[in-house]
Amino acid sequence: MKKSYKGWITVLGFAGAVFLSACNSTSTQVKEISIIPLPNSIVETSSAFVLPEKCTIGVTDKSLIPAADYLVSILSKSTGYQFSVTEGKGDINLSLADSGKEGSYSFVSTKNSVSISGSSYAGVIYGIETLRQLLPSGIESKEVVSNMEWAIPAVEIKDSPRFGWRGLMLDVSRHFYDKDEVKELLDLMALYKMNKFHWHLTDDQGWRVEIKKYPLLTEKGAWRKYNSHDKTCLELAKKNDNTDYLIPEEKIRIVEGDTLYGGFYTQDDIKEIVSYAQVRGIDVIPEIDMPGHMLAAVSNYDGVSCFKTTGWGTTFSSPVCPGKESALEFCKNVYSEIIPLFPYKYIHIGGDEVEKTNWKKCPDCQKRIREKNLKSEEELQSWFIHEMEAFFNSQGKDMIGWDEILEGGLSKTATVMWWRTWAKDAPMKTTSQGNHIIFTPNSQFYLDYEQDIKSLPNIYNYDPSAEFEQQPELINQVLGVQGNIWCEWIPSRERMQYMAAPRMLAIAELGWSDPKQKDWDGFKNRLSDQFERLNVMNVNYRIPDLEGFYKTNVFIGEGEVKISCMDPSAEIHYTTDGSVPTLNSPKYDGNLKVTETTEFTFRTFRANGKPCDTFTTKFIKGEFSPASSETPAGKGLEAVWYDFKGNKCADIDKASRKGSYNVTEVSIPAEAKGNIGLVIKGFINVPEDGIYTFALTSDDGSTLVIDGDPVIDNDGPHGPREVIGQKALAKGYHPIEVRYFDSNGGMLKMEVRDSKENVIPVDGLFAK
Repeated sequence: MKKSYKGWITVLGFAGAVFLSACNSTSTQVKEISIIPLPNSIVETSSAFVLPEKCTIGVTDKSLIPAADYLVSILSKSTGYQFSVTEGKGDINLSLADSGKEGSYSFVSTKNSVSISGSSYAGVIYGIETLRQLLPSGIESKEVVSNMEWAIPAVEIKDSPRFGWRGLMLDVSRHFYDKDEVKELLDLMALYKMNKFHWHLTDDQGWRVEIKKYPLLTEKGAWRKYNSHDKTCLELAKKNDNTDYLIPEEKIRIVEGDTLYGGFYTQDDIKEIVSYAQVRGIDVIPEIDMPGHMLAAVSNYDGVSCFKTTGWGTTFSSPVCPGKESALEFCKNVYSEIIPLFPYKYIHIGGDEVEKTNWKKCPDCQKRIREKNLKSEEELQSWFIHEMEAFFNSQGKDMIGWDEILEGGLSKTATVMWWRTWAKDAPMKTTSQGNHIIFTPNSQFYLDYEQDIKSLPNIYNYDPSAEFEQQPELINQVLGVQGNIWCEWIPSRERMQYMAAPRMLAIAELGWSDPKQKDWDGFKNRLSDQFERLNVMNVNYRIPDLEGFYKTNVFIGEGEVKISCMDPSAEIHYTTDGSVPTLNSPKYDGNLKVTETTEFTFRTFRANGKPCDTFTTKFIKGEFSPASSETPAGKGLEAVWYDFKGNKCADIDKASRKGSYNVTEVSIPAEAKGNIGLVIKGFINVPEDGIYTFALTSDDGSTLVIDGDPVIDNDGPHGPREVIGQKALAKGYHPIEVRYFDSNGGMLKMEVRDSKENVIPVDGLFAK
């Protein structure tokens, strides 16, 4: 009997491990099918391929020998088997198809052999990664695993990527990662069929690539005394009892009594890493950010900045001077050494966050503006970008820039990387001109942002096509999606992996799989199966949030703590005295009752015993809070806007008042812009006695008070974050106050659910 499934076979997989009859008629245990990203289709047959102890990998084209050698490196360490690569047929066969979408592949496994055919070299690599995930997780071991029969189910897979760009960016300027750490990230990317590595090599905080014409860039620019980022990391290591925040000792050196942190890549290092990535089907895109974020350069060489004195302005650092020919020559000379190191066609110029104060005062810049008939410093920046782009084009390269390069106009060949979620017109503005765009909106794809229970679904359920509702055909101008790992507060390999995984798996599937097949619950099931593999690989991933409770929970009489975790390998321990749980603290076993108000601290631990996140929650024994005797005057809430620049909600109404507005729900009034501090007051009308759940999401801080009692504390500067709390309310009106502030393009929303977890419509819910 042959079973045919489309797409979501990997959601259903098998009910558990399946026992199939192998060619030697012995009982063969086959791993449950659980592949990320989700393949387009799988047809499963009732047999299995068992990896032979002497295994031949056959290739039909010499160009596939690096892929075959890569496959041997995956299979040999854990199995201890003997492998040989040959031209012609083998037990595992790699071939190139005559046609097919770029990156597509077919995979056929029978009891006798495995055949992988790709439309390109990269397609063959993707088939290899599917083979890898069909094998037991032990295949990732760096040591031989004894008494293991390496079997995969017999399947036929046809697969191809949705987008050609499925990327990760690593910022090695703020904190440096050596060759082995970069290679480890590339291995993880390859496993999940991610194919673009955007390497942010320079910034104000460090220059990380050797430029032979300008040796001071690395002699001085690659090393620094501890800055505010480093000091904050050390403070977090102490505060959170988390060694992942410590500065790695091997990246510290003592020079003339000073402690210096840093490191850089020689040009030979770059070539080695680029070659390593190519074998794994990954293209490397370098970024030398300019004209801003160049402090490490302008501080070490004259004639690059507007003035000899360099440093920080109001917000950003001293930029390159577009008015000086010496500055243009410097930038082109740098890229003349960079371009030969990177064979892929794209160069990323950055082009973001340029403070133009110096340009307004610089006679050279003002002269350039006059000579080129430019209208403003914004157009001067655009002129500089176009000048550099013309140089890239002359070297056979195309340019990518952050979405600020839209300001002043795009050339026909520029590609935009959209990061500013608040620049909502960037996708339409870019694609309607015929330019390509890469989606990396910060709200979902900035992997330095702290994680919560919404982080994974916010990525997985993101729909790039939603940006083109009026012109759906423009989705064809979207190259793909990318996650960005900015490393201001990510000093170590362990912390970097914690921030990247498992979010990068959601990005991988978003970029690869057919959106018609998307299923969050199915992804969760398959993700749950991946944690064992990540544990074997020694990846310091973040265990997803515990589920089953909120920040504050209310019970009447007796309550029960019901906790679940997406990671089945996680162990949960807890305390009730405010201390941080250890492995010696009580273990949560699924049976935990509460009869009095209790504050819990839960902590998850990885399979190797290493602690992960702590979660604090309060279970409050309560009664229904009585309704107000006051009668509201009308519908909606009153939102008062203050010109607030602080970082605590309690201080908002100490600032000058800007205006008052009626809002029908908890939201930012359209009139409020710039520095925003809001105090929103009124009443909430609950339809019956019950325990109500409030979910408050904000970027930055927010708080919720009902009947004078704090319900949610989501205060302080932070990215998009949801905090959920409960309160027992009697039927009727209850006074409510929400406070909120934003320092850079924020968001605010609140959802209310009744005792049955049904969302209550806002119509008629609020009054003032």
